[in-house]
Order: sequence, then structure tokens, then C-alpha cells
Amino acid sequence: MPDRLSALDASFLYLEDPTTPMHVGTVLLFQQSRGARRRAASGGGRGADGRAGGGLEYGRIAALIEQRLPLAPRYRQKVVQVPGRLARPVWVDDPDFDLDYHLRRSALPRPGSDEQLADLVARLMSRPLDHSRPLWEAYVVEGLSGDRVALITKTHNAMVDGIAGFDIGQVILDDAPTVPRIGDELWMPEPEPGPVQLVLDAATEAVRRPGEIVENVRVAAMDVAATLRDVTQAFGGLASAVRTAARPTAQGPLNVSISIQRRYAVTRTRLADYRRIRRAHGGTVNDVILAVIAGALRNWLLSRGEVVTASSTIRAMVPVSVRDPETNPDDAAAREAAPGTEPAAEDVAGPVAGGKVSAYLVELPVGEASATLRLHHVGHAMRAHQESGQSVAAGALVRLSGFAPPTLHALGARAANSFSRRLFNVVVTNVPGPQVPLYAAGTKMVEMFPVVPLAKHQALSIGVGSYDGGVYFGLNGDRNAMFDVDVLAGMIDESLDELLGTV
Repeated sequence: MPDRLSALDASFLYLEDPTTPMHVGTVLLFQQSRGARRRAASGGGRGADGRAGGGLEYGRIAALIEQRLPLAPRYRQKVVQVPGRLARPVWVDDPDFDLDYHLRRSALPRPGSDEQLADLVARLMSRPLDHSRPLWEAYVVEGLSGDRVALITKTHNAMVDGIAGFDIGQVILDDAPTVPRIGDELWMPEPEPGPVQLVLDAATEAVRRPGEIVENVRVAAMDVAATLRDVTQAFGGLASAVRTAARPTAQGPLNVSISIQRRYAVTRTRLADYRRIRRAHGGTVNDVILAVIAGALRNWLLSRGEVVTASSTIRAMVPVSVRDPETNPDDAAAREAAPGTEPAAEDVAGPVAGGKVSAYLVELPVGEASATLRLHHVGHAMRAHQESGQSVAAGALVRLSGFAPPTLHALGARAANSFSRRLFNVVVTNVPGPQVPLYAAGTKMVEMFPVVPLAKHQALSIGVGSYDGGVYFGLNGDRNAMFDVDVLAGMIDESLDELLGTV
């Protein structure tokens, strides 16, 4: 029987519209040595098996992805609808899978600038994925200044199911320049089920779980709002989320009708600066990042002439990785040894096996003029969430706001259109990454920037990721509403400098 999409994953297909494509992205930047670039241009160099040396270019990335596809089988599968929508769609092997369609080559006029790359990212992310093919794309971008090559990935949230979901960028990265060889595997697609078989399978499942067919018919009738209301009433774990949403967010320039097109901007900072601030003021690195964003949003609002009072706040949806002391005793011991601080390993480690994910609704104090007080307010709010148990549980958000925890960026991206405007003003995802260099086909990755999609009526999303000593911000904004997204990106540096001045 085919692998059927979960109700949540199917909802991302049904709720998607031209202004809110449901894909998450990443911009990976690789640094080539001049010698490697010359060897690649002359046709020499190391192949995907790591037996010689060379630069990173389209052919090498294509060979590497093709070799690693068995690690991510979903990337060769497409979504097939059941006739009459009697059941949720199914994943089936794409018999016409064509890597050259999904992996594309692009270039900027040399020497391509970061601004030109950001414009390209915005255009690519504005385009929805083709639902008749596997739901992903990747672009190799050459011509960047400084002998750099970029890989831009797009993956639909329906593919990232929290169990077998990978971004294609993950499977091609290694922790050493020498590329480990994955065993060659001849891929033979399974026959695609016909309409009759799909209906029979749906009927069999309906007999086993008769309640599901009612929901499937309602979705087929596009009664999405009624379905979400029923889900809200059916799960007692939603109570805290409903109470949180009872007080609407303050409306402003971040909550508007959005267009099809996007703008994108990035900011580079250093992890050591956040640690310095944390050591001086307490709290966590995540607290400092949120305080920096609060300061940048404050200055951005003022630059627009918006009214900012002492009580002004912007509500952020902040997914946070929470470690279980029972499964991570070393972390618990470290906290007891240094109360109020965070172990060095903790502020750079990502989600771990046995860990948990919570999503907090945090009021960013944009009305507070003092950088230090902004940090204390954020730290107090985060501690209150953790200690009082009043945070919105990730399991509840799966059902209420379309969130799921495959990765923290994908968690932040799964905001359902029906609730996003009331629940929060902006999504801020912070994914601590590896603090050691990673390589693709022997070429070092130097930077990585997330691209978090927009929810309905939300003009901005902020993705943050740390990697190899850097903290990288990716700001995805609506092209009309966030015409000055690059200005906001620059204000992140200014806000960080302001906090560093207090150390």
C-alpha cells in the first residue's frame, strides 16, 4: 500500500496559494581555493569519490547528489491525489525522475555581489514548486565574488515530516574534505498505482478508520476553517495555545496582505560576541539573539516613522530546542554547576535524539530604549515560559498552527494561514548548527543562511543559524511591504554593537 501523507503534511498542499508557497530554503556558500578553481576549469579535479582534488561546480554537485539520493528517498517521490479526494494523497516513486530538472545551474555576472545573490534567492523563493514532480529544487550559482559558489535549496514542507525528512543540503555535507563513498545503488521505481488501486486503498483505510473519510471529504470541499476548528476542539492540549491567542497581537507594518514576490537580505555576525554578552549579563545565547532582533526591529520601526511607545511590543513565535534532563544528565549537571548560565556546548548544539521542541510566543520589547533592559526583559520572558509551563507545546502547535518539529526552521515555517495573524507578528527560528567545518565534494562550506517562508498576512520571517563560529541571519520579506528589508538587516549589526558596548 502506498505511503500516505499525514493530515498535517497534506494540509500544506491544500493551504498553499500563490502568495504563501510552503517551501523552506537554505543558501549554502562554499569557498574554493584558486588552485581548485583552475583545476576545475581545466577539467581536472576530484570526483564525488574523493580520489583527486578539484573545485566545486555543477557536475560535481550533481554527481554527489545522485550518489546520496538513497539517503533521502523522498526526493525521488511525487505526490499523487486520490480520485475524488476520498483520502489524503500518497507518495509514489516518480518513474520520470530527472535530476537535471531538480538541480539547476545559474550564474551571476562576475564578480557577483551578495546583493545580487540575495535578489536571485528572492526570485527563486517566490516561485511555487511543481506539484506534479518531487517537491524540491536546488540551484548551483556560480560567478560569486571571492571564488565562492552558492547552493540554494527549496524543499516543500510536506516533504519534511519529522521522521524521514531531510533537506538535500544535509545529505551532501561531510565533516572532512575526503568524500566518503556511499554504496552504489541501482534505483528502480516502484510501479505507480492507477486510479482504481488508489480508490481501493482509500476504501480499505476508510473501513479501518471510518472517521477519516469525513475529514477527507471536508478537505475536498475546501472547508479548511471548519476542519481546523474541529481539530482545536478535539485536543485538550490546545488549551494553553488558545489562551495565548486570546489577546490579539498589535497590528502594524508586519501584518499586512502580502504579494507573490519576495525580498531577501542577510547579516553575518560572530558567535563569540553573543557569548561575551551572555557571560556579562547571564541568560542564554538565544536570549541575546532575540534581544538583538528586538533592538533592530525598534530602530526599523523608528526609521519608518511608526509610533513606538514604552509599552510597544512585537510578538514573535520562537521555536526552541528543549533538552530532557533524564536523557541528557550532563546538561542538567552543567546547569546546576552554573545556575543562570548555559554550557558552552549547549548554545551551539542542535536538537538531539530524545530532545523536545517547544514554541514560545515572546513579546519583544521594542519600546524599551535600553539595550540592557531589552535583554533582561527577553531573558525573563524566556525563563518564565520554561519555568511556568505556560509555553505553547509543540504538539499543540502541530494541530493549531500547522507546526511540526522536523527541524527548527521547518517548525517555524509551519504556521497555518488561519491563525498566524492573531497569534504572532513574526516568526524567528534559531537553529544552532555544527561548530566545525563541513564540506561538499571536498570544498569547504563557509556560510549558511536560512530562508523561512511567510505565513498569510505576515510580511517578514527571520531565520537564524550558527555554524563554525558564525551566526547567520536570513530575512525573508514581502517585496512590497518590506521594501527596506536590507535596512533592517543592517540594523541587526547595529543592535549587536549596542549590546557589545554594555560589556
